[in-house]
Amino acid sequence: MQFSFIYRLSRLIKRSLLILFALSFATVLLLNHLTPVAAQISPSPQEEIRGVWLTNNDFDILSDRAKLQNTITELRRLNFNTIYPLVWNDGYTKYPSAVARRAGIPFYFKGKEGQDIIADIVNQARSQGVLAIPWFEFGFMAPLTSELAANHPDWLTQKQDGTQTSISAAGEVAWLNPFHPEVQQFITDLVLEIITQYNADGIQFDDHMSLPVDFGYDKYTINLYTQETGSPPPPNPHAQAWKQWRADKITAFMMQLNRAVKARKPNAIFSVSPNYYDFAYKYQLQDWLNWVRLGVVDELIVQLYRNDLDSFNSKLTSPEIIETQQLIPTGVGIMTGLRNRPVSIQQIQSQVRAAQQRGLGVTFFYYESLWDYGQEPVAQRQAGFQEIFPNPVVRDTSQVIARKPSFNSISVPLYTKGSVGQRGRGYFMEVSVAGGQPKRVLIDTNSAGLRVPPAFLGNAPINRTGQIIKEVLSDGTVLEGELAYTIMQIGLIPTDEPIPVQIVTSRQCLPQKPNCSAKSGGAFSGIIGVNYGEAVLPYNPLRKLPGNLSSGLIISGNGGGKNNGNLILGLTANNREGFSMVPLSQQPGINDIPGNRWNSQLNGVCLTIAGTAVKNACNSIMVADTGVINAATELQSAALMGKLKPGRLRPENAVKVTIPGIFDYSVKPGNRDGFNVWSVNINPKAENPVVLNPGIGFFDKYDVLFDPVNGQQGFRSRR
Repeated sequence: MQFSFIYRLSRLIKRSLLILFALSFATVLLLNHLTPVAAQISPSPQEEIRGVWLTNNDFDILSDRAKLQNTITELRRLNFNTIYPLVWNDGYTKYPSAVARRAGIPFYFKGKEGQDIIADIVNQARSQGVLAIPWFEFGFMAPLTSELAANHPDWLTQKQDGTQTSISAAGEVAWLNPFHPEVQQFITDLVLEIITQYNADGIQFDDHMSLPVDFGYDKYTINLYTQETGSPPPPNPHAQAWKQWRADKITAFMMQLNRAVKARKPNAIFSVSPNYYDFAYKYQLQDWLNWVRLGVVDELIVQLYRNDLDSFNSKLTSPEIIETQQLIPTGVGIMTGLRNRPVSIQQIQSQVRAAQQRGLGVTFFYYESLWDYGQEPVAQRQAGFQEIFPNPVVRDTSQVIARKPSFNSISVPLYTKGSVGQRGRGYFMEVSVAGGQPKRVLIDTNSAGLRVPPAFLGNAPINRTGQIIKEVLSDGTVLEGELAYTIMQIGLIPTDEPIPVQIVTSRQCLPQKPNCSAKSGGAFSGIIGVNYGEAVLPYNPLRKLPGNLSSGLIISGNGGGKNNGNLILGLTANNREGFSMVPLSQQPGINDIPGNRWNSQLNGVCLTIAGTAVKNACNSIMVADTGVINAATELQSAALMGKLKPGRLRPENAVKVTIPGIFDYSVKPGNRDGFNVWSVNINPKAENPVVLNPGIGFFDKYDVLFDPVNGQQGFRSRR
């Protein structure tokens, strides 16, 4: 947390007073300049945060039972409702910790009577109706001279030049590697120890649950990044992909940590107190807005330590704060003074009232400065707090429930190559199955269900049914394997619950289609079928994405080039703009398949093939299929084909496929990496006179929207 060095002034002030004050001042000046949004949010007094941090400077009070009781009584009388006692800083715990001992940390702070300070705080606060949320202040920070750093040098990360420390508001510190599994386990064990040992109301992390952007050039992280991306980290620490990769790794850990905390105590408050967002992400790799959107954070307090009221007010209406307070209790951190820099009660009151007018709570930094450092008498300052908190507000942790991700829509890349079993062409998206590493699987809009080889599975729970199922793909490939249930994850977003997955252990070609994709015997790249016309299990796994993300999808191709396409998950009014819609026919529901089923075959499609008898035949049906490289036309009779022979079309047989007012697609047949390969064949058993599958080439010219809620497909030209 900013100004956290103040906690240690009692032992540092004699030798570093000027340096520390200069550092604190510099920290205050690191301000954000986001464009403010004019908005007023109605206050929510039932959830209003009225808190104060209890720091190292308050240790004389915390270690004395009688003083602590008087402190909590006084805060309760002044209608505060939350305290945040320090439990982890400087490489030490403020409680007896078995986890710390195992890491070689022999020392912890205890009370004057030898009592467990944190147990005393939690018990006394609970008895007086005040929430006690232990504050995990140092996060991934630790002094380089600490036992933790000395005993576990491989846990530390570094800058590109090998430097292991940075100068922060807490002095010179080293940084634990947030990407190292042993570091993650150590932090998790400490946090769970606090939640379990004290039945605390929650846990709070601040701006040190992060990593300065210059760090991450240690051997472990370099190897991990290279393994996952195929290239070493760039020398520029601000390179976007490198920055995002590290931020996402920290986000993924916070998601795991949240799940672990909630498994121990479902209504524990997972609180975060970061810097303003633009600074936190750019310079600390702390993507806390994403944490909020992913449902990780139950309470947010943004540090806004400044004297200028206009600057303070401008931050209250930042888009990030406005978005967050629609979802969870939100507040701001307000400075109430330092030992050599008092803050007037008038300034404190004006900032609190500005926050309250916008529906925001407040937390003060820190307890001893509430009324001991002011120029006004103690009684006057306490009366000032009574004025801003005239009535009691009790916080109820029973209302803390797990939240689903709040994204209305997300965009993920579609790659042209898979992880294994390379095809000549295709669209692949990355998914993680059962906690495994992200793998690129073929996205197929003409089949349903996730089908992966066993090697794609991780160590997360898998419910194996023992049921062997088969799936026949359009090219004649037969996939065989067990039906199981497990979690699938796209990026950082997991499905709401385990989904059915076919674990493919065998691939063969149908006798009548001996040249199917299984002919080569190469590795299976996996398939994610996203069609909404399921006939049997497994169903489209996108049905089980949280919230609005399950409402549909949009596929945008890459125009036949080498760049990635995009898959948009979650339909909104904005991303539906410009699409021409075609209604689909509804199919009967099937047990175990959620949502509505739709026949995705488009009727009344017009086909013209130059130089043939097929002239504007508008009795055709069409499927928009990303799972097929080469386009195909199936004719019911030879008469429809005329003199054209079955097989590949030639360049002179230009193809035109239209639905009037919807799309007008034309292509010159050829052999450009499958992009414009077209073939025709005769099938007397076909249910319709003409069946078209324009393949992935169609998606290079049109964005295609799939709406499973309303039963529609949409098309929008990209050229």
